[in-house]
Amino acid sequence: MTESAAGSWDAQAARFDEEPDHGLRDPTVRACWREVLLAALPPTPARVADLGCGTGSVTALLATEGYDVDGVDLSVAMIAAAEGKLAGLPARVRQGDAADPPLDPSSYDVVFTRHVLWALPDQEAVVARWLRLLRPGGRLVLVEGRWFTGAGLTADRCRELVAAHHGEVTVEPLTDPRLWGKPITDERYLLVSRAP
Repeated sequence: MTESAAGSWDAQAARFDEEPDHGLRDPTVRACWREVLLAALPPTPARVADLGCGTGSVTALLATEGYDVDGVDLSVAMIAAAEGKLAGLPARVRQGDAADPPLDPSSYDVVFTRHVLWALPDQEAVVARWLRLLRPGGRLVLVEGRWFTGAGLTADRCRELVAAHHGEVTVEPLTDPRLWGKPITDERYLLVSRAP
């Protein structure tokens, strides 16, 4: 990712959590995300890489549940906001490119991203790099979508990208308006891939 991309995310950091699904401030929204994510993850203790972690809302949610989480984001301002949420929790955040994260290979039980893959160039190479972070038996957990604006990644394309590199792939639509703080009309989904 470029320096201009980092600057763009830095500029959004102060208001990023205003969206219900970004900040997870609303107890109902947070509870719904907790339910979806815990169903997709292995039980604790497990180590999670949260790539493109933004302001750390999901990083903090998972750490509160007992996961050992490493968050990575390109934006210094996003990282600063995340650090404020993580005091006393089993989580760390660092600046880095989600497309090529500065994390040790074969060190994670889960690689998690939310609305990240669609925005990255060379998505096939990115998926391959993410999968190299996983321990044997690890899983890739992606929240993605194809939005009404035309931006995004369809579930079929996302499945194709992951299945080319990794084992079993399941896709679950995320249509519950409580996840987003409002009704939605576009395609949003959870993809989980478990190693063979």
